[in-house]
Amino acid sequence: MTNKTIGHEAAIAELSERVARRLRVFDGFPRPGIAFQDLCGVLGDPVLLRDIAALIDDVFRGTFDRVLAVEARGFVLGTALASQSGRSLVLARKAGKLPGRVRRVEYDLEYGSAALEVQWDALRPGDRVLVVDDLLATGGTLAAARVLVETSGAEVAGYAVIMRLDGLPGQERLLPHPLVSIRDVAV
Repeated sequence: MTNKTIGHEAAIAELSERVARRLRVFDGFPRPGIAFQDLCGVLGDPVLLRDIAALIDDVFRGTFDRVLAVEARGFVLGTALASQSGRSLVLARKAGKLPGRVRRVEYDLEYGSAALEVQWDALRPGDRVLVVDDLLATGGTLAAARVLVETSGAEVAGYAVIMRLDGLPGQERLLPHPLVSIRDVAV
């Protein structure tokens, strides 16, 4: 919980329970020792997805102009949130997926490196951007998204995820920006 979520605790708790009922865990995927948190049931439930987007919109109301959704499952939440809030959707894609001139940032993963891109003119100086994804673990991808926002001259209004893996350094990497997560799972 952050200061931003004060007054929303009951709604977050109720949504967290609904997410838990739709969540599936696959032990040993994609490799031994990992318990994959599969959010496909959450993303495929239109009522639950709408309710999550409505809560995030309420928490961040008046603080953002654009929604930056991170590929791939962040696109689903980002689309629902952009529709709910009436704000523009910007897609942060994996390298080589966007046409035209792009802004690019490379970042490290626990098993290698990756790159994230946005179209050059998708974000403008002064835009207030809410960055969304399905899951926060180590924070590498969302920290890379922050670099894309800032190099565009825009500012991060905050972050929103459906699930946060508690016990990993993800949230700390995103400070000082507020983070809303619907469900926190201990690892």
